[in-house]
Order: sequence, then structure tokens, then C-alpha cells
Amino acid sequence: MPKVTFIMKDKTRKTVEFEHGKLPYDGHGLPESFLDVAMNLGIHLEHACGGSCACTTCHLIIREGMQNLSDMEDNEADRLDTAWDLTTESRLGCQAVIKGDVVAEFPMYTRNYVQEGGGIQLGATEPAKEEEKPEEVHR
Repeated sequence: MPKVTFIMKDKTRKTVEFEHGKLPYDGHGLPESFLDVAMNLGIHLEHACGGSCACTTCHLIIREGMQNLSDMEDNEADRLDTAWDLTTESRLGCQAVIKGDVVAEFPMYTRNYVQEGGGIQLGATEPAKEEEKPEEVHR
């Protein structure tokens, strides 16, 4: 059973274990990724894009056990280029599949454009225009 230790932003550690193939999968990142494990075992891991590798809010820094993770794919590497505090040990929690014991640290900051009102626009592609009201005539 892989043991996953999360080093939280306040430097406390939370360790969880899971059995391969036994976690219910609900579409949060890849099956048995950090995000999937965290969602199933009560660890809050931001994921503004829902785990679709379209943001970097689930960015983690791997402190131990990099060899116990899936290989990084091109889409993850491309997305990580935009992560805050990027290191050579950085991975996206939604893409890194856990195969053995690992220790991952939450970076101090993440870039969450949705929450911060930045560059990501959901839905409309043009700003809404205010409806013109007829001018009131005062007599």
C-alpha cells in the first residue's frame, strides 16, 4: 500500500495510505494521482480546472519518492512552465500517478486565475454589454 505524505503550507504533515485499484474514481485528475488520492482521503488540494491539466493550482513539489510516480507527459511539462515557484521536483497533482511511497509539499502560492479573476474566462468570450435604457424625459 503506497504511503503518501503531504507537507501542508503550515509545514504540518498529513500521511494517508491507499490500496491500488480500491479508490473510487470520480474524474478528479488521473486515477490514483495525487489529486484523486487527496479527494478520496480528505486532503484539500486546489484544482481550479477540475483536474484536466489546464491550470497549475494542484502544483506540488516532490520531496521524496519521485521514482514512485508516473513519468511526466508533455502536456504536464508544458503546463508546469506557468507554475509559481517551479522547481525540478515539481509535478501537477492531477497528472502524477502514485505507484509507491512519496512525500509531496504544497508550494507557498499557486496561480489560480479563476479564483483571482485573472485571465481565464469561463463561458462568454466577449464582455457583456450593458443594456441600453431609453433616456428618461423629465418635464
